[in-house]
Amino acid sequence: MSGVIAGAGPAGPPVRGAARTGERPTVRLRDGGDGEEPPRYAPEWLRLREGADAVARAAELLDPLRIRLANLPGRAGGLVVHDLGCGTGSMGRWLAPRLDGAQHWVLHDRDPYLLHFAAVASPRSAADGSRVTVETRRGDLARLTADALAGASLVTASALLDVLTREEVDTLAAACADAGCPALLTLSVAGRVELTPQDPLDGDITEAFNAHQRRSGLLGPDAVEAAREAFADRGATVLVRPSPWRLGPGDAALIVPWLRGWVGAAVEQRPELAGPAQKYLAARLAACAAGELRVTVHHSDLLALSRPASGAS
Repeated sequence: MSGVIAGAGPAGPPVRGAARTGERPTVRLRDGGDGEEPPRYAPEWLRLREGADAVARAAELLDPLRIRLANLPGRAGGLVVHDLGCGTGSMGRWLAPRLDGAQHWVLHDRDPYLLHFAAVASPRSAADGSRVTVETRRGDLARLTADALAGASLVTASALLDVLTREEVDTLAAACADAGCPALLTLSVAGRVELTPQDPLDGDITEAFNAHQRRSGLLGPDAVEAAREAFADRGATVLVRPSPWRLGPGDAALIVPWLRGWVGAAVEQRPELAGPAQKYLAARLAACAAGELRVTVHHSDLLALSRPASGAS
């Protein structure tokens, strides 16, 4: 993620499918030192990237996922899908219409405003016309409690792994293994960006941005390899496929905020880049406005096929 964020705002009205009275929360909020809510990703940024995300996701992972879901115990009752860090619900809008059968999506996010967006815009039907329902749960997905995924058929997330620590990825892998459910974790940054035309400062900006992604123990571009190891160590079959954004002249509305966030994070990490980066950004924005800039932002999608808890294959 690029760091294009906005301050906290008011929660929306009650959403359909809210958690039942007395239901235990399944995630814990991180402790906040000042008691204030952390900044959230702006809905406008999430809307801008949704189209690029949909094109980038590795659709070839869907067939092995469908095979595993078809063989899960209890499938006749429909799928229960936990969407971790759901944002405005783009993962559900992409995936639910590509899977057959009744589905109940449990949308997790720490931001009630985003949860409202996600619930309102959730899909209503699966690929075969079966019903799709939704509920929302507020909390920080980085810290799953032991029973968070009880009854889950599938765990999904988009652009989440790279903002977790190694301990949090291990916790997620363990929870999926204990639940015996697969995990489809998409659009994790890979640490590589290609811009055309090239500029001598591209490498410095990329390196500084990657260092910024790893701040405070976060995995950043190391996340996919850490997740691969964590799931494999718990007996899962793990498949990783590339899912790059490929942006060109028609994508200026996305390139501009991404570019500003990318360069801004690099300068935050290495303040000595501020002067050169200002000129670099101005030149890149001018090239974008002229329709001359092309950007490839590399991501990876990971599918972890944990062994079903009952021992069925």
